[in-house]
Amino acid sequence: MDQYYLGIDIGGTKCAVIAGTGDMKILKKTGFLTETFKGPGYAINLLLNAASEIVKTLGHENLKSIGISCGGPLDSIKGIIQSPPNLPGWDDLPIVQLFGDMFNVPVYLQNDANACALAEWKFGAGKGTQNMIFLTFGTGMGGGIIINGRLYSGTNDLAGEVGHLRLDDDGPRAYGKKGSFEGFCSGTGIALLARQIVSEKFALKQTVSFCDNPDNIDKIIARDVAEAAFAGDKTAIKILEISGEYLGKGLSLLIDILNPQMIVIGSIYTRCRQFIEPACLEIVKKEALEPARVVCSIVPATLGEEVGDYASLSVAMINN
Repeated sequence: MDQYYLGIDIGGTKCAVIAGTGDMKILKKTGFLTETFKGPGYAINLLLNAASEIVKTLGHENLKSIGISCGGPLDSIKGIIQSPPNLPGWDDLPIVQLFGDMFNVPVYLQNDANACALAEWKFGAGKGTQNMIFLTFGTGMGGGIIINGRLYSGTNDLAGEVGHLRLDDDGPRAYGKKGSFEGFCSGTGIALLARQIVSEKFALKQTVSFCDNPDNIDKIIARDVAEAAFAGDKTAIKILEISGEYLGKGLSLLIDILNPQMIVIGSIYTRCRQFIEPACLEIVKKEALEPARVVCSIVPATLGEEVGDYASLSVAMINN
């Protein structure tokens, strides 16, 4: 049998162990709920046991390396998970050592945004580029940066934290400040923006289709806005257009600073592109340096729901 890699995908809701080849043929996959209330030992034991079963089946002699994708903060050099918000109790956990000791192969750790950037660069929309930025645009706004054909993670794994950039003096409060990139361009941010705008509508005795009374304003989520936009609700469409405008401002900064060939954007952008992209591109055309703008493609991510599998396996292949 040919050599294979193991990917360990650790999330606050679910985890998975994936075995795959260098051309991303998935050989085996096992998943389970993280159940964070049971503590880190529960999930880690399940991960180690699942990995062990897969390796027994496929053969230890053919296992080349292991890649671990997990939400930050973390230390990729020391191989330590450092108290991610979605993994309570996972404090200074030496995850790389645990897998290295058991399987005696190289083990690599990256935060999930960097891992997804690697996946989209190696196997997705960014394949063939040398300079690429990946933006999550999911519950939050994170990023991963590929420079000169290599992942750039920064001095202590904080490169790509674009969600913290302030794009306006005011706006939804996310990532610790008002008016941040994440405050306008994330599921959390869109929900906050929608609640603010719907409150203003109710104050003017106006109605919106996706919220029937003031008592439900705080229950609005990004999915409600997206579904209403596809149904033709003008307020929902305007909310996504506002998000698109600020996305354009954020992308313009990234284009001017990093001069990428491509910016790949995931999740909400891929699903709601028709409402977000026109406003985004209009702002980019106005704001970004033209010579940098014309060489940069802005495209949706292509790996979809399988990105987590590809991401952790891409971390295993990080030095290939």
